[in-house]
Amino acid sequence: MANSDDVSKRLGEEMRAISVAQFFEKNKHLLGFDNLTRALLTSVKEAVDNSLDACEEADILPDISVQIQQVDASRYKMIVEDNGPGIIPNKVGEVFAKLLFGSKFQTFGGKQGRGQQGIGISAVVLYAQNTTGKPARIITKTKSAKQATVVEVKIDVMKNEPIILSQTTIDWKNEHGTRVEVELEAKYVEKKASVSEYLKETAIVNPHASIKFVDPKGNKEIFKRVTDDLPKKSEKMKPHPYGMELGTLERLLKVTSARTLSSFLTTEFDKVGGTTATEILKVAGLDPKIGPKFITIEQADKLIKAMHSAKIQSPSTNGLSPIGADILKKSLESEYKLDFACSVTRTPSVYKGNAFVVEVALGYGGELDIEGPISLFRFANRVPLLYQQGACALTKATTTTSWKNYGISQSGNNMPTGPLIVIVHVASVWAPFTSESKDAVASIPEIVKETKLALQECGRLLGVFIGKRNRSQMAAKKREMFKNYSIELARELSKITNQDEKTLLTKLLQIAEEMYKSGQLKPEEEEAQLAKIEKRKVGAFKKDKDEDGDDYE
Repeated sequence: MANSDDVSKRLGEEMRAISVAQFFEKNKHLLGFDNLTRALLTSVKEAVDNSLDACEEADILPDISVQIQQVDASRYKMIVEDNGPGIIPNKVGEVFAKLLFGSKFQTFGGKQGRGQQGIGISAVVLYAQNTTGKPARIITKTKSAKQATVVEVKIDVMKNEPIILSQTTIDWKNEHGTRVEVELEAKYVEKKASVSEYLKETAIVNPHASIKFVDPKGNKEIFKRVTDDLPKKSEKMKPHPYGMELGTLERLLKVTSARTLSSFLTTEFDKVGGTTATEILKVAGLDPKIGPKFITIEQADKLIKAMHSAKIQSPSTNGLSPIGADILKKSLESEYKLDFACSVTRTPSVYKGNAFVVEVALGYGGELDIEGPISLFRFANRVPLLYQQGACALTKATTTTSWKNYGISQSGNNMPTGPLIVIVHVASVWAPFTSESKDAVASIPEIVKETKLALQECGRLLGVFIGKRNRSQMAAKKREMFKNYSIELARELSKITNQDEKTLLTKLLQIAEEMYKSGQLKPEEEEAQLAKIEKRKVGAFKKDKDEDGDDYE
């Protein structure tokens, strides 16, 4: 029997801290590299996200090129090039080969962005070197640089640090921008969840971008820019008291430059003024003049409870950058031939102190398939969500909406069927994803509610269109029936009266048309009735009443 002291000593000697790179090397599925098809798509996604963010940060309309080249049966080279501001040479290694390095992760507050943790593109480099042994090749140039910098880089997994294999300079055709080349083990597909489909969806919610794609066979696709207007720049926001947790508050108390607890509350938090700060400290039983660094954990606990119970305005929305209803509708119509399209951007809302806004667009008819389920496209912060649809709050909101009310077939709470595209976009300072791979939005009651309300508003407009079209089709059907009856009647009357059959038919058709018109509403009367219906429904919407009567608590 082993001596327990010896076992304890041996276990102690074997204990080691591991780097974040080591962790994700063993758990690559958490980042979206769990199969060969998805690995390629995730790699393209991370590179394109970086390009879009960089261009927008520098007020540059994005021109992005994506190329996939087949190396052998199971290896592909991914090349993504942009016209962004470029990266200064001494930061290239850390940007592409150090996980949790970047400018997007904010411990306190933050602003809307595609990335959140600073993992994405470095995870691509890590996956590539693990599956092919090849380094990433980066070409980048800033506007002021005379030449571009070329860097070949790998990740030191044990230390989570970049290994620069080579660094040179070259003449480059681009005035500024970045080109990423990685060779990885992958599988290319030409169906749903393909690179082409991802780029098409990306173009819909990023109408200010121009994206060119070349597939392994050399086929080219161009997703044209729909607008020359850049998205509204999101501003960095202070944390809101309602979203604060005790551990975070404790750290913030230690690093603040505020000299008093009162000034700490008014300078470090969103929507906290002097009066609100005084009320919070009174409830917490704390001296407003005490220095924040002297607050004990027990006092911090009292402070956070007082913050959570105080009446404070909703967070600022300066950190949000929604697409906009008009642009979203225009972008959808640029990618699909439709009979009808509509869109809505909800007013901003809040969950756990985090501001968010929901946008919805519907496209109906046209070239869309009549049979089968509708097409649901989910997005968070302008990024397509292509996996884990069933686990997503946006899917839940869609399936629990009563689409029959709007003329769309649906069985229970299943996905509706018919020629319909549904686009749902959530923009948030901190999007609540279900995992690090950012495939699905967590089922936050406030987000589900706002999504349903947006779907219902668009659904009402769709219902009016379908109802009007159905009435028009019914009218045409009635006319055709009258015509068929008139032909038969004219033939028989001609036999009885010996009158010309064509003359009789002309008279009968005139009578039929007059009868039809006499029983039909005048156009202005029909429009008035539709307006009354729409006004009644919109009135209910303005009260934020869920037509399905769901409880989100």
